[in-house]
Parts: sequence; C-alpha cells; structure tokens
Amino acid sequence: MSKPALKILLAAPRGFCAGVVRAIDIVERALEVYGAPVYVRHEIVHNKFVVDGLKAKGAVFVKELDEIPAGDHPVIFSAHGVPKAIPAEAQRRNMFQLDATCPLVTKVHLEAQRHHEDGMEIILIGHAGHPEVIGTKGQLPKGAVVLIETPEDAEALQVRDPSKLAYITQTTLSVDDTADVIAVLRRRFPMIRGPVKEDICYATTNRQEAVKSIAEQIDMLLVVGAPNSSNSKRLVEVGVKNGCPRALLVQRASELNWDEMQGLRSIGLTAGASAPEVLVNEIIDAFRAHYDVTVEKVTLREENVSFKLPRELRQDQPAA
Repeated sequence: MSKPALKILLAAPRGFCAGVVRAIDIVERALEVYGAPVYVRHEIVHNKFVVDGLKAKGAVFVKELDEIPAGDHPVIFSAHGVPKAIPAEAQRRNMFQLDATCPLVTKVHLEAQRHHEDGMEIILIGHAGHPEVIGTKGQLPKGAVVLIETPEDAEALQVRDPSKLAYITQTTLSVDDTADVIAVLRRRFPMIRGPVKEDICYATTNRQEAVKSIAEQIDMLLVVGAPNSSNSKRLVEVGVKNGCPRALLVQRASELNWDEMQGLRSIGLTAGASAPEVLVNEIIDAFRAHYDVTVEKVTLREENVSFKLPRELRQDQPAA
C-alpha cells in the first residue's frame, strides 16, 4: 500500500547558533584539557539531548556552586549568563571558572552597566524567571533593573525620571512582539535610550524570519527544541501568528502523536538555537515511515558567525 505524499519545507537557518556551539565546545574542550569531571552550573544550553551527551563524556551538572566538591576541576557557567554574585562566589572559593556566557548576552550585560553608570533607570524587556533575565538583572544592584514583558506592562510602567531612562532586551524574544513593547515605551517616553544595535540576537531573528517565509505554505510547523527554550517557543508563536494553522514544539521524534499527523500534505520543520541537527534528521526519518517524503530546503540567508573560546582553552595555549 503506497504512502501518502508529504512535502517537508526545511527552514534555514535553524538549529545551533554560534553562542551554543561555543558553549558546548567549552565543555568538551575543558574535558579534553583538564579531564573529567568538569562541573557545569545549570544546563549549558536548553537541550536535554545535548546535556545528556555531555554528561556521558564526564560533565557534571549542578544547580549551585555549593554542590561542587573542593578541588581544581573547572566550573563552567552556562550560555545564558549568570548574576555577578556567582563568579564572585566562585572566586571566593578559589574555583577555576570558565565562562560560557554567549558574547551577545555579555553585550547586553555591558549595556546595562553603562546605563547604570550614566544614572539611567533601566527597563529590561524579557521573560520573568528565564536564566538570561536572572543573569542580566544580577549584573546590577537590586532594584536597578525593572522587568516588563508586554505592551500592557509598558503602558502601566511608572518611572522615576522620563529623561533618564534606557531599555535593554533579552536576546531570544519574538522580534515582532518586542517591537510592539518598544513602540509603547518610545511613545510614552520619547527620550528613552535604546541599544545601538538590537539586543535580540542574529540567530533568533534569522530563525524567526525563516519560519515567516514558510508559514503560509504549510499545514503544520514542527519546531525541534526544549520546552524551557525561549527562542524555540518563540518560533512556535511566530509560525501561528504568520499564517500556519498549527505549530508544535517537540524534543524528539518519539513525542510525535501519529494519530494527529494524519492527512498532512506539507509541514515546515525548524529547530531552536540549542537543538542539534541530528534531532531534525530523526524527525524526518520518522515521517518517512508514514509518508512518501520530499524534503525541500528553504534557505533565507547563510550564517557564518563564530565566537572564540576562552583563552585557557584555545588550541594555541598550553594546557594547565
């Protein structure tokens, strides 16, 4: 019995961004240079498959520094960034620390510090409780950063001095939703200072634009990513808002409910910035068991960004 035809529009760019590649490389290189165990505070990136793979190589993931035994094994901070108090505590305990914070997150941290030094009240657009937001707020004294999430929050915002106001944003937000919030801030506070270059990172923007380019052509969008991945969840939302009738976030092919996958003619497939390509291929293979699949690559633009490893881990540096 022949299988029904299905076209898969494979969106690009998708998957790993430069910050994620750097963070994973830091853990793997630290294991090569210093040996296991290497300790990592929180998930290095938001992807269980990646984290489990690093655990198998000798990485030990902890919630807080006090779980790490005394010794000279490295402790690595995740790509999302950490409050200043964390590296300060690591230094107090004489820990050898390696910072895997994405350089584009560090850019936001530095912006926040400059605004604070200039006497500005700082508005952070982001999602409460996200590690990146916790890390960014933690760069400055308590109360120096006010978090808002929605245009409604921006409408209700009360500030000390409208002439001394600046905003920064989480790097993994919806581009369009964030623009709506910024529009309210600029209308209410015309003197507000924003970033010279947008804080939402190139990878988040590119993946959302790629989804927009296919959203109206497909019956369903599948986003490969973790439920705690902000940029992955935004891709689901962007798909629906731009004309796709249905969008799902999935971690692995085993999560697919095939009773709900009947009668499809075309689907879109993408991956969040912390999801490896092997999981995308796993999804495609799963569909081949049920459909006669044709894969069409839809490439919006090419990415060639890369970030250097910390000096201690570069190949041209002698091991400690």
